[in-house]
Amino acid sequence: MTKYIDVTGKTEDEAIENALRELGLERDEISVEILERARSGFLGIGGSPAIIRAFYETEDEIAEETKPVHREAKTENPAPKAAPVLKKASGEKQKSVEKFLDGLFEQMGTKVDLSFTEGEDGAINVELYGDDMGTLIGRRGETLDAIQHLANYAVNRGESGRVKINIDAENYRQKRAESLERLAEKVAGKVVKYRRNITLEPMNAYERHVIHTALQDFSGVTTFSTGNEPNRRVVVAFERGGKGDSSDRQRQQRASSGKGSAAGKSRRTEQVERKENKASEPVQAPVIESKYPSREWN
Repeated sequence: MTKYIDVTGKTEDEAIENALRELGLERDEISVEILERARSGFLGIGGSPAIIRAFYETEDEIAEETKPVHREAKTENPAPKAAPVLKKASGEKQKSVEKFLDGLFEQMGTKVDLSFTEGEDGAINVELYGDDMGTLIGRRGETLDAIQHLANYAVNRGESGRVKINIDAENYRQKRAESLERLAEKVAGKVVKYRRNITLEPMNAYERHVIHTALQDFSGVTTFSTGNEPNRRVVVAFERGGKGDSSDRQRQQRASSGKGSAAGKSRRTEQVERKENKASEPVQAPVIESKYPSREWN
């Protein structure tokens, strides 16, 4: 059963993020209709927020008329959240990361709690907690990626031993990876069905790696990247040597070779018959006219 809600935000992207957060769904699980685009106004006066309508499917089979539920970007009494389990930084590298991030978020005017864990190969995993994590995540994780890039550069600059720093918020990266895997399988199915290549939207290196890994064993397709950063994209291409394609090609080759042999045979038969007909025709002696037509020569 299809239902929808109307959600507002400063921009269309923020309204969509608010709808996803409100419904607890992923981006590919809803369809969006923009009811009113955001207007900035003049010098901040007369502006208006964006309003979108998010459609989603439910398992409720009761036949009733769906009514729009208008929700604001921020609720006055948000549901209480469970207190995060915070782990303090240990070691010089982790303390350097904590110092840099505290200073960065202070300049941004955002209150953020940090939790540190040690990952594989000595990597430092940082989980962000706060009230407005959607702003720090940004559109498709762009802001979160920028914070992670700055942290890696600031902490590893001038150091001989480089350490990898992974920054996440609200388990966004795992949710994004799962969403990309579903997208990859859906696109691969279309590529095999229609036998044509499909180019995806621009992605960063990590997201492209997720697509390549998800489709590396998918029969009938292959993947490669094209373009330059930041507009580098993944192309999901139909693999010509895939299952079902070779048999079709072999049938076409047999059919074309059969036509060619039949045509060649008919041409050779026609040439032989022409020669036989020419050999069976009577040969006439040449006629010689005499200067003395009245005299017979023995």
